[in-house]
Amino acid sequence: MEMQRRKFSREFKLKAVKPVRERGVSVSQAARDLDLHENVLRKWVREQTADPGLAFLGHGVLKPGQQEIERLRRELARMKAERDILKKGDYVVCKRDLIMFRRRASFRP
Repeated sequence: MEMQRRKFSREFKLKAVKPVRERGVSVSQAARDLDLHENVLRKWVREQTADPGLAFLGHGVLKPGQQEIERLRRELARMKAERDILKKGDYVVCKRDLIMFRRRASFRP
């Protein structure tokens, strides 16, 4: 039988972290009470301590720094595509000019 990964809402995570941060309950005790692994709760406490406003945003929601990185990655991919198109175009122009030059050379009397 395959184990399913449990998913927790933002509200649940905030309620789970609250006793540890505000009342000084140990992480191991709070984890036992909530039937969680200690490392999971410890990670949640670390996330909320680092940035309380942006902790536990959910899937698909990026932090402002990540949004900028993703925008720059998309822009870089677009610029590389444009560069590759220009490289191909330059090759075609050079090849065409070479063919025309050879034709002219062969028609000289």
